[in-house]
Amino acid sequence: MSNKATQGLKQLRAIGHKLRPVVTIAGNGLSEGVVNEIDRALQDHELIKIKLVVGEKAARMAVAKELCAQTKSELVHSIGDVILVLRRSKKPDPKLSNLIRRV
Repeated sequence: MSNKATQGLKQLRAIGHKLRPVVTIAGNGLSEGVVNEIDRALQDHELIKIKLVVGEKAARMAVAKELCAQTKSELVHSIGDVILVLRRSKKPDPKLSNLIRRV
């Protein structure tokens, strides 16, 4: 990974550190309603934190991969049962975007 990419990742993680999870995924997994809510949150905020209460690390990572595939987003960071997900918007709303307004 290049130095510039590492810096960008560090910056995203720093922004994400201050965020609260917008969605908790538990026993029911990735239902259509949960995916729709995450999709809406990504559209509004671009960078969001999600709590995964779905078992061991392997299960959490499988859910995270599936979630990113379904929402066309990318996993920025994972620690414990929390993941940080990014999907940049073509026209971000400065009042809502966590990347612009810097929580």
